[in-house]
Amino acid sequence: MLTVEVEGVDRDAVRSVLAEQGAMRIRGLELRDAAEAEAVFRQLGTLMTETEAFSPRTRYAPGIYSATKWPPNQQMCMHHELSYALEVPSLMLFACVVAPATGGATPVADAVAVLEALPAELVERFERLGWLLMRNYNDDIGASFADAFGTDDRNTIERYCRAHEIRFEWQDGGGLRTWQRRRAIVPHPRTGRRCWFNQIAFLSEWTLAAELREYLVEVYGADGLPFNTRFGNGDPIDADIVRVINEVYDAHTVRERWQAGDLLVVDNIRTAHGREPFEGPREVVVALADAVRVSI
Repeated sequence: MLTVEVEGVDRDAVRSVLAEQGAMRIRGLELRDAAEAEAVFRQLGTLMTETEAFSPRTRYAPGIYSATKWPPNQQMCMHHELSYALEVPSLMLFACVVAPATGGATPVADAVAVLEALPAELVERFERLGWLLMRNYNDDIGASFADAFGTDDRNTIERYCRAHEIRFEWQDGGGLRTWQRRRAIVPHPRTGRRCWFNQIAFLSEWTLAAELREYLVEVYGADGLPFNTRFGNGDPIDADIVRVINEVYDAHTVRERWQAGDLLVVDNIRTAHGREPFEGPREVVVALADAVRVSI
């Protein structure tokens, strides 16, 4: 990741750096609020409306969001945004308007390097089978289906699921359960290089804090977790596999503390990102941009 100090943004120059580095931090813009972040974001890409979010966000303006609402004392593991969708952002834009007192970095990791470092037999299995995301939407935990799909109309949600290769089932009590199989490794849309592109570890039950997982299983049952992942044929992914993936991510992670006013631009296919625990107020404005369709 390259960090540069500038007084303005040049779309072509940013794209050139991203092609080489996968991520770029820009200082000197002095972004102070969501409106100033939005103005810069719109210079850099075509913004998307987020659908299928895994956790609620605050919406500041069309295509302009808060960071995901995730407990500040918990690590958000490395992942590629919306890697379980069919249409995904190729670009992630982050602006820090309030930097946390401690922690709270948005680390990044190169997906090409991660893929090369993972055990060959594990890569082959995921390449052959893909991965399966299972979700349970309700009003108690995680994103409700209204949060995720932007509507509570069942017919509209069902049409969306059918159009996006998502199997669904309405539950007693009004909840929704879904299954979607996706590729774990995709070619980069510009370079063609193979990238480890998924949320296998991040959305796994084994990434949840042990006490939280035990509580959720006790209350909702093993099949009622807000999200979980499996191999594409339905075989379980055990804790050791998730540990190996996260260890490889950690070995290839670059992290730098936020400064208020920073802009971070991430190639979402090439580069995974996360969020480290923090203390004190932290406000990061986010946009998803330049949609691309990935095959399943």
